Amino acid sequence: MDVLLNDDEELLRDQARAFLIKESPTALVREVEAGSKDYDAALWKKAAELGWLGITFPELYGGTPAPFSDLGLLFEEMGRGMAPIPIHPTLVAALTINEIGSAQQKESLLPAVIGGYKMLSWAWFEHGGDIDLASVQLAAKVEGDCLRLSGNKLFVDGFQQADQCLVVCRSQSGSTGNEGITLVLVDTDSEGLSHSRLPTLAGDIQDELCFDDVAVPLGNVIGQLHEGGEAAVAMFERAVILNCAMMVGASHKAIEMTFEYAKEREAFGQPIGSFQAIQHMCANMVTWVDGATLLTHEALWKLSQGLPASKEISTAKAFCNERCPAALREGNQIHAGIAQIKEYDLQLWYRRVAAWSMRMGTSIQHRRIVAREIDIVPK
Repeated sequence: MDVLLNDDEELLRDQARAFLIKESPTALVREVEAGSKDYDAALWKKAAELGWLGITFPELYGGTPAPFSDLGLLFEEMGRGMAPIPIHPTLVAALTINEIGSAQQKESLLPAVIGGYKMLSWAWFEHGGDIDLASVQLAAKVEGDCLRLSGNKLFVDGFQQADQCLVVCRSQSGSTGNEGITLVLVDTDSEGLSHSRLPTLAGDIQDELCFDDVAVPLGNVIGQLHEGGEAAVAMFERAVILNCAMMVGASHKAIEMTFEYAKEREAFGQPIGSFQAIQHMCANMVTWVDGATLLTHEALWKLSQGLPASKEISTAKAFCNERCPAALREGNQIHAGIAQIKEYDLQLWYRRVAAWSMRMGTSIQHRRIVAREIDIVPK
């Protein structure tokens, strides 16, 4: 893997950064966070017009068949710019539809997603918060030409904006682990489906879903009935590494702000960056965030090459979960009291990195996967 960006990758990064500096200022981020709107519709439309919602998708559906690593670079810039749009949940679901959906499902769904006309979400977690498929207990009973879903899902991103939600459920009673798993698209306004908002540190929207005998046509099953375990894991892994990319992008922006502050803020007649303690803290921040970046890029590269990447994805997530928030805590220390003021922008990035580090698996859970992948524990 070449750790340096090529010319095309640098162009994508630079264009995305310039666009988000202009179109996703902190004033917009604060406005959406304050609750006047759930996301910025104008920014979503512009992202679609730029082709961002079609990166890695086939031209047949209006996409741009670029490597998955390009999508990771875009998500880094989304994290850096804190773009208040539901691009993560929408593309996590759409990528899975593109991977295992039928030709008819792709034709009916993907052009609308890529064009910005349809939003999607996905639902994995249940009570207990584990990341293994063994934790999935949402019951899906086959009845005639329908699946009937009963149970709950937690921490669902972007549900309130979504038209449909890709739900991971257990469709064979008594099955365990990866067996008997089905992926099914559920209309968000389905009868018997209710949701309640969960407050988040990042100020965005997550929901708990309650399925009360929700009927979903079998035609909405994505992939094969009862055989969706492998695809569900692949969907989860893509979600995890794109989450890492957002953390990395936000962390880079926050530490850059800190370095500038350390050069400008004076104490005892000299910049605070001249003091050894501050220098060591800044060095820690670079080490941690650059390490998180390299691990994330390695996993993105392996996915873009079609190589197994479970170990690399979980390694990146375990490291990002710990070191990105740690770097921003150092930034808060260097800024001292001003970092605690809500009107000061640094806290916007800090809260998002802290919140994203708690999503899609803890460091302990991902270390367990790493241990399994290196054959320390049985698979």
